[in-house]
Amino acid sequence: MSETKTPALQYRFDGPDDAPVLVLGPSLGTTWHMFDRQMPELTKQWRVFRFDLPGHGGAPAYPADSVGELAERLLATLDALGVQRFGYAGCAFGAAVGLELALRHPERLASLAVIAASPRFGTADEFRQRGVIVRTNGLAPIARTSPDRWFTGGFAAAQPAITEWAVQMVRTTDPGCYISACEALASFDVRAELGRVGVPTLVLVGSDDRVTGPAEARTLVAAIPDARLAVVPGASHLVPVEQPAAVTDLLVRHFSTAWQPAADSTTGQTAIPAAPVKAVLAVTSQLTPIAEIAPAVVAPAPGTGRPDPYDAGLKVRREVLGDAHVDRALAQADAFSGDFQEFVTRYAWGEIWDRPGLDRRSRSCVTLTALVAGGHLDELAFHTRAALRNGLTPVEIKEVLLQAAVYCGVPAANSAFKVAQQVVREETTPEE
Repeated sequence: MSETKTPALQYRFDGPDDAPVLVLGPSLGTTWHMFDRQMPELTKQWRVFRFDLPGHGGAPAYPADSVGELAERLLATLDALGVQRFGYAGCAFGAAVGLELALRHPERLASLAVIAASPRFGTADEFRQRGVIVRTNGLAPIARTSPDRWFTGGFAAAQPAITEWAVQMVRTTDPGCYISACEALASFDVRAELGRVGVPTLVLVGSDDRVTGPAEARTLVAAIPDARLAVVPGASHLVPVEQPAAVTDLLVRHFSTAWQPAADSTTGQTAIPAAPVKAVLAVTSQLTPIAEIAPAVVAPAPGTGRPDPYDAGLKVRREVLGDAHVDRALAQADAFSGDFQEFVTRYAWGEIWDRPGLDRRSRSCVTLTALVAGGHLDELAFHTRAALRNGLTPVEIKEVLLQAAVYCGVPAANSAFKVAQQVVREETTPEE
């Protein structure tokens, strides 16, 4: 593969050359082999295109910073192969790519299936914390716990070879690409846009999925106009691996009956069949539509004629310090301290932290040094967490504090080391 401005994805084709194309997108930490057991049936009707995420399965390690960027790389790869219109099925991260395609490039999709999907995967804090653990400890801790997240206990015990295969898939992934994928999922949130998904959509979920379970699936089905729900009994997160026959049957039925034709080149119109009755494989509770989230309107800052930096500041503050910390600070604000919280958000985070002159790693170094000099140990604790989230390693934080010892004084650095040491231990010790 040649290096281009938009790096191509590692891929493979299976099935007849003249058949319609069906694209399969993998989950974070897996490879295209997660769909191996669907291939015999799918290739009877489709030319199946499978791809690997960057740094997964030996793919070149060109990290993607967002789900949208990965979707663009996928389209660039398909463009180079002459594939314009296709069906798409993706699992977890791969499902996020599918939703992104449906929202940004609906003309390319004929039909969509999302597996183990969610309009927002957990919280940004959870994925950034996972990135901190990988940056500090490598992928071994994540690999060891992957079977617990991916499979039911009974399946893992009965299929030790598949369980070990899952561990090795994660262990051999490029750490930098895995961290970037975590950051991409941390920023992925399409809850307010689901009503614009205009292709027939199958939402497929394992009944025992504790990562993105039936509740998330019901949210998708309630909000997407033409969506059906299928709950597969006795399956967890990697449903295609754990219940291959059920998933294969559902995919074949969906893509055989819900393939939206391309627009007529002379009229520009598309004949859209009536939406099918929403079928549910397993009985679920009544779906309740979710409220649409209106986009924020950014008003000019008073007297400046430019956008108010408050919203940008709140976004940066959450990304650096974490939702839990910011929510706690804002919740504790009252009539006495509320103006100060607004001041900090608008000017410290919206004006300074959001400036392009320094990256966040550099700003964390400067901030840690200043906090040591001022003896602000409470703030040093949560800014040490922020430094880890911004990409500093424990070794680099140690070097910052050693540098501070020379210029700020040994007693100040001694106190700082005690605080930072405790934070680093808490943040980088993986959960077993």
